[in-house]
Amino acid sequence: MSIQTRRERERAERERLIVTAARELAEAEGWDAVTTRRLAERVEYSQPVLYSHFAGKDAIMAAVAVEGFAELAGELAAARAAAGAAGALAAVSEAYTAFAQRRPALYDAMFSQAVALPFATDEAPAPLRAGFSELVEAVRPHAGSADPAQLTEVYWAALHGLVTLTRAGRLLRPAHDARLALLLARFTRAPG
Repeated sequence: MSIQTRRERERAERERLIVTAARELAEAEGWDAVTTRRLAERVEYSQPVLYSHFAGKDAIMAAVAVEGFAELAGELAAARAAAGAAGALAAVSEAYTAFAQRRPALYDAMFSQAVALPFATDEAPAPLRAGFSELVEAVRPHAGSADPAQLTEVYWAALHGLVTLTRAGRLLRPAHDARLALLLARFTRAPG
């Protein structure tokens, strides 16, 4: 193994360590608690070492978000595959809401925090496009003559709204399943 290869591997390992520490700290105490000083202490590197990997907290949060999108895409793909075409939209919707409930700080990094990631463009990182593609494939059978991507954006916005309002206590959690069922029923019925 060359020295360059070893250095690249060590750099990737440090970045992984920083991202993991940021996720753990955010899940335990929220994103306000994630500072470069606290991360440096947690990973046992100096702040300049952190800055040699990431421009700052926002860049670390963006790396966490990309990681989250990869995880979400995998969970949506598994749910869609397990459900088959007829039940894909319900399965994907349930997987999406369960992901948001299990990983609130990660979900916030992906959707609520200001991160410098391009969305809805060809420049969007592959994990973002993969997650959206899973939603599109679940919505596609219900699109009729509508553009599947645009219809997916509308469905995703409604799903995200339900998740966000429920997590914030604006909508009562016990009625979440009923609201999700109502959204699915309205979305999957034949256009009239």
